[in-house]
Amino acid sequence: MESAHFLRNIQEHLNVVNEDPVDVQFNPSGYLFLAGKEQSDIMAENYRIQRDEGAAVTLLTPQQLQRKFPWINTEGVALASYGLENEGWFDPWLLLNAFRRKAISMGVYPCHGEVVGFQHSTREMETEDGTTVSLKRIHHAIVQMPNSTECQPVKCALLVNAAGAWSSKVAEMIGIGNGPEGTLEGTKLPVEPRKRYVFVFHSPDGPGLDCPLVTDYTGMYFRREGLGGNYVGGLSPAEEEEPDSSNLEVNYEYFHEQLWPKLAQRVPAFQSLKLKSAWAGYYDYNTFDQNAVIGIHQLVTNMFFATGFSGHGLQQSPAVGRAVAELILDGRFKTLDLSAFDFIRFYKGTKLLEKNIV
Repeated sequence: MESAHFLRNIQEHLNVVNEDPVDVQFNPSGYLFLAGKEQSDIMAENYRIQRDEGAAVTLLTPQQLQRKFPWINTEGVALASYGLENEGWFDPWLLLNAFRRKAISMGVYPCHGEVVGFQHSTREMETEDGTTVSLKRIHHAIVQMPNSTECQPVKCALLVNAAGAWSSKVAEMIGIGNGPEGTLEGTKLPVEPRKRYVFVFHSPDGPGLDCPLVTDYTGMYFRREGLGGNYVGGLSPAEEEEPDSSNLEVNYEYFHEQLWPKLAQRVPAFQSLKLKSAWAGYYDYNTFDQNAVIGIHQLVTNMFFATGFSGHGLQQSPAVGRAVAELILDGRFKTLDLSAFDFIRFYKGTKLLEKNIV
């Protein structure tokens, strides 16, 4: 909801004087989630929570779903959830550049390089039970310049670890997770790169302008791309089928063997589709509970986290950006209380699980 409000008022937030208006090409066609019999109770529960929070969503029976979207095969569908407003898709590259352009206009100096280490100080504190705890404070980030062996120390009062799929590597540079097992000092940031494929395909007889972003209970999803019968889609793999994340090569057999049968089963018109192209990218995947890590580390007193979004970072970015800014400037969350996403949950073993997500 917070991100939807931000996008509705994006000119107010990201417009730059004497520059073209911001246009992220938002397409408000909604999200359509399909649940089988096993997921229907969870979908109904999520629906009640979403309505209580002010989200404009509605539930559809298979018969209602068929009437509204006659191109869908409702076999196996027990219930569907459809977003009536504030849902859709937009161009992530345009949003990223809008953030960057606004930041530069406000005096931010972008520096391109790779963080390879930190300079820090350490002080020790004794707890009530006599345990000695080491507290660290970062003073400089050591940055290696592109195409060079030269490294430069960059002085900082605080640091936000928003390194995505590589945020765990950055955390390890300051010693997070390197302590004794079972201690806070030895608790790692459980974020790693997971490769995901996005496929572009053409189907001249496929769904038209009324096509939302469809997410099936099998993990398959697709949406319309433009007006020429083109679509993009993908499939979340099972844990034992995770692709090799050491490269960004696309496995096209995955489309033919795993994704296409699910697409054709749900939308009969996709039986004659033609694959056009594909790409691969990384999720900053939280292996603990697949949810974000937001807030300050308890033992590195000036490192903040904004990572681990597991595929939902783009959607959540405006709200998370505001939340981290509030934490830095005011010392607490004000607009939204995101304290449940704190790093401490990994040490306590308290999972923050969300049901029926892709």
